[in-house]
Amino acid sequence: MVGAGPVGLTLAARLAQHGIRVTLIEQTPRHMGEGSKAICMQRETLEIWSRIGIGERVASRGVQWQVGRTYYGTRELFSVQLPGSSADHFPPFVNISQSEVEELLLDRCRELGVDLRWGHRLEGLTDEGANVRLVLATDSGPAEVVARYVVGTDGAHSTVRDLIGVGFPGHTHGDQFLICDIRAQLRFPSERRFFFDPPWNPGRQVLIHPQPDDTWRIDWQIAPEINIEAERADGRLDRRIRAVVGPTTEYEVAWMTVYRFHQRLAPAFRRGTRFLAGDAAHLYAPFGARGLNSGAADAENLAWKLAMVLNGQAPEALLETYETERRAAARENLAVTDATMRFMAPQGRLQRVWRNLVLRGSTRFAWLRRRVNSGKLAEPFTYPSSPIVEGGPEDPSLPRHGAVAPDVRLSDGTRLKARFGFSFVVLVAAVAPHASLVDDSAPWPVPVEVIADEGLTAVYGAAGPRAWVARPDGHLASSLSLTEPAGGSVGARLAEMVGRAAGRERDSAPV
Repeated sequence: MVGAGPVGLTLAARLAQHGIRVTLIEQTPRHMGEGSKAICMQRETLEIWSRIGIGERVASRGVQWQVGRTYYGTRELFSVQLPGSSADHFPPFVNISQSEVEELLLDRCRELGVDLRWGHRLEGLTDEGANVRLVLATDSGPAEVVARYVVGTDGAHSTVRDLIGVGFPGHTHGDQFLICDIRAQLRFPSERRFFFDPPWNPGRQVLIHPQPDDTWRIDWQIAPEINIEAERADGRLDRRIRAVVGPTTEYEVAWMTVYRFHQRLAPAFRRGTRFLAGDAAHLYAPFGARGLNSGAADAENLAWKLAMVLNGQAPEALLETYETERRAAARENLAVTDATMRFMAPQGRLQRVWRNLVLRGSTRFAWLRRRVNSGKLAEPFTYPSSPIVEGGPEDPSLPRHGAVAPDVRLSDGTRLKARFGFSFVVLVAAVAPHASLVDDSAPWPVPVEVIADEGLTAVYGAAGPRAWVARPDGHLASSLSLTEPAGGSVGARLAEMVGRAAGRERDSAPV
């Protein structure tokens, strides 16, 4: 791995848990931990980190929230209650500094035996067929690393992407965005609050998010010509902040940055034995929290596939599905965030006039209110057209193939999702407790855990007895009705389905 950010650390930890020897290269001399950066961690990202061993700590440390409110001026237009209940293991979103999460991931990587090499700058990359040779520069002189695969998790200015000749087409938004972490004791709710055209930032937007330790993330959309250092010097920055926190409130600027948002997508996520993940592969505007969360999903998707190939359990062709699945997710994220940015920062007079008409009319008309776009929040992607995911099921009451498997409480009190992450899992639902339709001794082509449990019935057996194939990343690959006549034994049929989900041919020999 090249790049020790949250995506590289997540991927390194997951590979190490699968028994893969991992070297993680980072050009900085140590973990910098500057500012909060990404702060909104989605429920499925917490599940991935739970498999690593830090998900619960992230959730308990962060600020949990379930409501997002959108305003025009100071008038609330609508609120969104994110799906969830007290029975959920994780909340829909947790706000916590990316830097804090990186520290937890670093600790786990060290415990898992990841070879972390700080102060190593990548300068050359050669695909030698069976291996990849990395040429590195360090303070003590040149160095080399030879690996079977290389993954670039080195961010927007990825050296890996440049060295393998993959472009990064897209565009950059003209307006700047001022991002501040403000420490202050404020009586703000633990909610996401988005303001269009507030009196304290006329004509543009402001977003407010809670963080731990009385810290608040405030994002201002500002004109391209504004100089924040000049504002800091002459007191305008103080006035800008006080317009939000109050004229007499004591506050501290814990971190501040100004940048422009980008919408970019690499045309390829893989070149032979070299891969791209996270910001090295895609960049989105942050409204909707799709950056880090999408990168964590990249890492989880690639981890199990690389591990199975390296452990001799799946063919090299399985790796082709990483780009198929995750680039489709990136395209959807780009479409969603692009629509948000077109509404937030319209280009051209006609777009701006229409946007302003929608905002003004939204205070009176519900049909206009529904057209206000303050950012659609991230959700796990469903892989509907993947070659290792079967279509269906036809019954709309059942979960969709390609989607993340819904969590349920099993009869022993444990969670279904706690069983994912390390092998394929076959779920047998709505079958009599002592029926032996399928078990761990079936001719599985790869390692499989079978779960036949009454707790599965409500979700997975809603349309009658059914068996499901869940991948190591928790996505459903296929299912089989157990009430319809089928040729051959149920175990043999399911073994074929598992093999297809692992990229193996039907006649592959069992492991």
